[in-house]
Amino acid sequence: MIHSFSLFSEFDSSLFKAGKHFKLYEKLGSHIVEHEGTQGVYFAVWAPNAHHVSVIGNFNRWQGDHHALAPRQDGTGIWEGFIPGLGQGEIYKYKIHSNFWNQVLEKADPFAFFSEVAPNTASMVWDLKYTWKDKKWLSARPEKNALDKPFSVYEVHIGSWKRKTEDGYRSLHYSELAEDLTAYIKEMGFTHVEFMPVMEHPFFGSWGYQSTGYFAPSSRYGTPQDFMNLVDTLHQNGIGVILDWVPSHFPTDAFSLSNFDGTALYEHDNLEEGFHPDWKSFIFNYGRNEVRSFLISSAMFWCDLYHADGLRVDAVASMLYRDYSRKEGEWRPNIFGGRENLEAISFLREMNETLYANFEGIQTIAEESTAFSGVSRPTYIGGLGFGMKWMMGWMNDTLKFFKENPLFRRYHHGMISFSLVYAFSENFMLPLSHDEVVHGKGPLIDRMPGDEWQRFANLRTMYGYMFTHPGTNLLFMGGEFGQTNEWNHDHQLNWNLLNYAPNKGVSAYIKALNKLYTSEPAMYEKGFDATGFEWIEHNDYTNSVVTYLRKGKNPAEAIVVACNLTPVPRDSYRIGLPATAELVEVLNSDADEFWGSNYKTQAVITVEEAPAHGRTHSAVVTIPPLSTVIWKIKIALPAPAEPEAGKVKTTSKAKSKKA
Repeated sequence: MIHSFSLFSEFDSSLFKAGKHFKLYEKLGSHIVEHEGTQGVYFAVWAPNAHHVSVIGNFNRWQGDHHALAPRQDGTGIWEGFIPGLGQGEIYKYKIHSNFWNQVLEKADPFAFFSEVAPNTASMVWDLKYTWKDKKWLSARPEKNALDKPFSVYEVHIGSWKRKTEDGYRSLHYSELAEDLTAYIKEMGFTHVEFMPVMEHPFFGSWGYQSTGYFAPSSRYGTPQDFMNLVDTLHQNGIGVILDWVPSHFPTDAFSLSNFDGTALYEHDNLEEGFHPDWKSFIFNYGRNEVRSFLISSAMFWCDLYHADGLRVDAVASMLYRDYSRKEGEWRPNIFGGRENLEAISFLREMNETLYANFEGIQTIAEESTAFSGVSRPTYIGGLGFGMKWMMGWMNDTLKFFKENPLFRRYHHGMISFSLVYAFSENFMLPLSHDEVVHGKGPLIDRMPGDEWQRFANLRTMYGYMFTHPGTNLLFMGGEFGQTNEWNHDHQLNWNLLNYAPNKGVSAYIKALNKLYTSEPAMYEKGFDATGFEWIEHNDYTNSVVTYLRKGKNPAEAIVVACNLTPVPRDSYRIGLPATAELVEVLNSDADEFWGSNYKTQAVITVEEAPAHGRTHSAVVTIPPLSTVIWKIKIALPAPAEPEAGKVKTTSKAKSKKA
């Protein structure tokens, strides 16, 4: 029997219909409540085109005749009711009788907080109470997560980072990751972890990018509280958490969002707008107010109840254009006849405005691969409002360049410097993500030419160039130690490689890069500001060498970087510098500890008054083969003047006393 009861007020209804209700997770779905002295569960679901909706589960033998929900009489299309006696862990679905074609559908709850372990698909009643211990992190987050602070992100697929080989080769649980992953990230020096979608998904091989549970972490790895504990533990160890989030499309599985009440409720009702040809999935109808409320509520949910420090929004490019991956005649233009998806653009702006207004110190990051202007610019000047955008052009050019034989790199030199032409048009994050090591592309080490030593030297050189390039950084798991197999979600990383010197050297180098990156303000303070970067020489294609400066807010603290992109050492290489100073070597990818050749360089180099590269001063340096060398400029201050003979030098304090 269902009792009449509601968590929805008239104000909630008006917000929902207007597309302005951004905490729907507090109202829709299933909630353990007490009504008239009896504990039970309140259910509420949006199904405007149904004529009968009931809750089914083990408690009524999955029969739809016993627990019918009542429609709200306010035009929202919401059905609701209270079932006494139900509680934590109860599994259920909604049985929906559609007004169209006599369809009878059994659907999982779009707002469920927890689900059965796949391949089972029922939703589960779950309370999200948890005692957080990350207050210190959250209070410091606005400072730690700011755009002038370091972001070195470790991208992780939870199901394949590490597995329990002695326990059926299963993935680690959230509770195990809280211990193992936290310790590893802290040891390696990454500032943030980015989880590929943890939101519930039926097909493991989709890596989470075919989401069905927009309010539920995957039950494959534990309970919601287990995942909260993972985030909490990371925070307590000073590590930020970014979650992949997929508002661009959703799968066609019959139990989920598609054709939810017998109609195209969350999607469009035509293939030209509503179906994605690449992923064979449905596209959200961003012009429908209730769908906007659903999606923005989902984004809010992960920052609110799971304390996420940021969302990386997947496939933004596919959202921005109606003709994305479509041929002529396969798409519908917007109301002005253009290809831009105006509704999606409006949605993204509102989503970013809402998140930044509600959660201090968070960041949103767009995976966007086109030249769409202003992705990471404020909405008040016409931008989309993201904090950062993936720099896909840099990634493509860099991997293409390093794949070239060093003998011929001089003919492709522009690839390595071109990114600086547009580096400050957006707040860019440099990604070497999971997409670069799948679908036959092989691991990053396989892109590097030459013998074994040269391949690993190339990889270290590329990482040095990446970490010293303006912007922030993201590296997919396994890349930090030179994974030698293409990533396979059914297998853990090849951790045994850390027993071998070349891989151990890459791991030590990434650790050293992270330490330098996070400790030197010149490496991050002006990562999105053109005044924080200066070429020394970008056109030395003959030697395949690039040299540049990184600068922070303190003009006396600057970093000098030289990348030698060939296996030929560059002895007596002169570089122009801005002032009289000394260069102190702080990191060299060719060092013995990184499995380099340990080619002899000078620890300290004097800058002399000799013009080079348009500057009055310069220094002669040695750049080892296939290496990135980083120096810190130590400004030479003039020696204090000696007092004249017969006179005593007095301090300002002494002068003050005498006065």
